[in-house]
Amino acid sequence: MIIATAGHVDHGKTSLIKALTGVDADRLPEEKKRGLTIDLGFVYDTKICPGTVIGFVDVPGHERFIHNMLAGVTAIEAAMLIVAADDGPMPQTREHRDILNLVGVDRGFVALTKADLVPEDRLLEVMEEIELELDGMGLAGAEIFPVSSTTGEGVAEIVAHLKSLAEARQAQPPAGNFRLAVDRAFNVAGAGLVVTGMVHAGAITTGETVLVSPSGESARIRGLRVQDQAAETARQGDRCAINLAGPAKDDIRRGDWIIGARAHVTSRRLDAEIRVLDDEPRSLKHWTPAHIHVGTADVTGRVALLEGKAIEPGDTGLVQLVLDTPVAASSGDVVIVRDQSARRTVGGGRVVDPFSPARGRARPERLAWLHALTQTDRTAALVAALDAAPRGIPLHRLESIWNLTSEEAETLFAQVDVHCQADGESYGLTQARFDTLCAAIIDALDAWHKAKPDSGGSNAAALMQALSPRPLKPVFDQAVGELVQRGEVQRAGPLLHRPGHAARLTGMDDKLWQEARTIMHDAEDKPPTIFELAQELGQDKNKLARLLSHAARVGLVMRVSANRYMTTATLLELADVAERETAKLPEGRFAVAAYRDWSGMGRNLSIEILEFFDKVGFTRRVGNEREILKPAAAVFGGAGEATNSSTNGPVA
Repeated sequence: MIIATAGHVDHGKTSLIKALTGVDADRLPEEKKRGLTIDLGFVYDTKICPGTVIGFVDVPGHERFIHNMLAGVTAIEAAMLIVAADDGPMPQTREHRDILNLVGVDRGFVALTKADLVPEDRLLEVMEEIELELDGMGLAGAEIFPVSSTTGEGVAEIVAHLKSLAEARQAQPPAGNFRLAVDRAFNVAGAGLVVTGMVHAGAITTGETVLVSPSGESARIRGLRVQDQAAETARQGDRCAINLAGPAKDDIRRGDWIIGARAHVTSRRLDAEIRVLDDEPRSLKHWTPAHIHVGTADVTGRVALLEGKAIEPGDTGLVQLVLDTPVAASSGDVVIVRDQSARRTVGGGRVVDPFSPARGRARPERLAWLHALTQTDRTAALVAALDAAPRGIPLHRLESIWNLTSEEAETLFAQVDVHCQADGESYGLTQARFDTLCAAIIDALDAWHKAKPDSGGSNAAALMQALSPRPLKPVFDQAVGELVQRGEVQRAGPLLHRPGHAARLTGMDDKLWQEARTIMHDAEDKPPTIFELAQELGQDKNKLARLLSHAARVGLVMRVSANRYMTTATLLELADVAERETAKLPEGRFAVAAYRDWSGMGRNLSIEILEFFDKVGFTRRVGNEREILKPAAAVFGGAGEATNSSTNGPVA
């Protein structure tokens, strides 16, 4: 169990820890010289509660070192608020109290130090003041223990209370990918680089590889100490020291994170829910410059309000934190906002979405997304996000926002009705939203045919543009694919049309097309260029080019290159060859030479066709090979769909 001290300077935090444990937390020569805590101190005790290690984080009480105090309390489990009986609550007492409240600490107690220096009535007076100061806070109603580090009065009572806290503690199982916020980095003779900090999420084992974030530098875990004891594994909630192999000391500093590879995402824009302190003298206005504390990092930036013109003292609101330096944050991380001069705490709260957009941060759909994600229960947040998003939601982004492991993501997202995949990214929406989208696509196609009866259909981009709200492309593609599978929509190359719709070439255009189509069909594995086709037909090249361009708009042909058109049925056959033969290969990829042999075409024409396949999304080049991204029929339509012509004869 990790406990942080808190309180005004010279109220006896370090002395009390020494009285409780026998260890002096002041470790720096300057701290010894000046008699005050400057940086974080750490003490571990195994005697208070045998079988449990209790760790104390001794934080500075002086206002000049509040940034160091913040680095020590953002992931603690309980607090020991220190108040000197002779002074009573002081400015830093209140600021530390506020910070503890903002970070969500609701377990702990108050140590009323220097009790031997004041009479009984003064003790009672200060205890009443403390109760008033804590009213409405997470520590409201906390027990108050008069104590003297000099005489030992009250020490036994605090030890007994610490033991009861430790025995009542219920450790949570580790969740998420490993994340440790670095508060110290130093070299140890014979061991090398050591970093220390609190484990915010997940678990790590000796020998594993991690990353330093935000730099992304790789490192290996050489050794671990958890609560100052040698260990093989560190888990969420532990305070640990990690001996790293790889980086140099100068490569890591306070504010960095040691993380698992899946958790390595950085951002300079964070959406957060912030509460302004009750006693803040003024409201928080849009674009206020501030010091932002996230994890153990202290960075400068500005606070952009997302709702309204100001957040009044005591109120809570959504903001975008625009940082001058990128940080590695995750949803739920504590955020503390201090004024531009870093002299007072303005407010704080939690990160909602660490990947806030540069534009459209306050659009209604964005705000609906954020309001959904403010719910602490992730299942409820997921349901709310789906309900608020007719266009679908990016599940892969939620996986990063919530720092989910692959197993956690699979379990959580199993509740989503419809999943859409594209380029390694996953999107989801409710079945009702998906059905509504399918109906809207059919209505839009019917309207297109009515407005443009001579057109072979609408291309996907134009059809998606006609929908309101416009769906995410992977969601749209899946809806179209399902409609095609159900026979409610058909493909003709790049065009989509309703069953039974047939655009026609008329008059001389139709006559010339029939002749051109016959030549293209008879060409087999040597499809002609525009120039070759014009020569064989005895037609002007420009006239034939205009005809083929018109035929492409109708959906009879597709332009493969600057000087070549091919019918959609021929392209489907060529794509089918690649799909069929690639399925036989164990690696699922093929080279140009293999496709040349399969198709019977020459090398140059094979390259031309494959580059076209890349362009339309049927294949993707990977080095000197290609892999198939979509079924051939999903790109070029079925054979029956490609016969959208003015005759019932065979189509090339």
